[in-house]
Amino acid sequence: MRIAMMGTRGIPASYSGFETCVEELGARLVLRGHEVTVYCRSHHIKLMDPSYRGMELVRLPSIQNKYLDTIVHTFLSVLHGSFRRFDVVLVFIVGNSVVSWIPRLTGKKVVLNVDGLDWRREKWPPLAKKLIQVAELLATVFPSAMVTDSKVIEEYYLQRYGAPSVCIAYGSDVEKAPPGEYLRQFDLEPRRYVLFVGRLVPENCAHHLVEAFRGLDTDLKCVIVGDAPYAEDYIRELKALAGDNVIFTGYLFGEGYRELGSNAYLFVETSEVGGTHPALIEAMAFGNCVIVNDTPQNLEVIGDAGLSYRGSRGPVHLRDLLRRLLEDEATVREYRGRAQSRAAEHYSWDSAVTRYEGLFERLLGEGEAQERW
Repeated sequence: MRIAMMGTRGIPASYSGFETCVEELGARLVLRGHEVTVYCRSHHIKLMDPSYRGMELVRLPSIQNKYLDTIVHTFLSVLHGSFRRFDVVLVFIVGNSVVSWIPRLTGKKVVLNVDGLDWRREKWPPLAKKLIQVAELLATVFPSAMVTDSKVIEEYYLQRYGAPSVCIAYGSDVEKAPPGEYLRQFDLEPRRYVLFVGRLVPENCAHHLVEAFRGLDTDLKCVIVGDAPYAEDYIRELKALAGDNVIFTGYLFGEGYRELGSNAYLFVETSEVGGTHPALIEAMAFGNCVIVNDTPQNLEVIGDAGLSYRGSRGPVHLRDLLRRLLEDEATVREYRGRAQSRAAEHYSWDSAVTRYEGLFERLLGEGEAQERW
């Protein structure tokens, strides 16, 4: 099959879980014999090679504005892609539903991965929230099929709109890395720091962890991996809250991400919106004890293999849980094993690729696709 992927910043992944999904999914589809093209934002992806991990890269411009960047780039991408010989166009982000009908005019099948409930994100003003809710409705109409990444989001679309979707979770395949140059760079010791990984935007609630850590009597450090464009005010406030034992690394991908993810004492996922967070399931795959904000989506991911704090109480309840776990290494070790086993059982990229591949084939009506589905 000839498959295009649109709606994200592009690859190599250097921003969020969507980009990681595109890279891991696309590379594996290539290994299975498919042709994959990834549309990239020219101001974000600096790699100038025509391909990456076997995927063709198409760079198109956009408007560098937090409200316009995604939709403008996706609009240009679907226009460009409509005149290419693609069989399937995989579009990410629910707001892009408004342009997902365009490739269908030239006979292509369009699959939309909607992620979580984007209108709940704090960055959106009231009018934008309403427009995103309209985009949710359009996501059930315009594409050929809709993909959700958690049972919670799948049920939301079914109950609110009566619209079925295909639930396909992210993968968590990672390679552990021993302590090395990145721990030395940030003056860290193995198993002597608490880790957060994510975009530093208000709805990801990294402030829960930073504030919680301020009230702890510990010599462990708190490491915040991530950054975000258009969120300078929040990041400035976050750093002002932080004590001396909180380290901000900025974005880390590749070896640096693997090294810090492999050697943490425990991992904290504080986000209050979104579907399945790739950083969370990868933290589990690294063998971390994980603590999550108790959203239904996060609780779905961890099952009985992690712990949660009440997001409504923010740093207060999180601090109590951290204090207990910092004094109870036996419990931490137990949950490390549980988390790693659950990630291996439920979150595999090969399984995700098989599900996407089956969906594409079913839409195209190829061979035994209906039976496989």
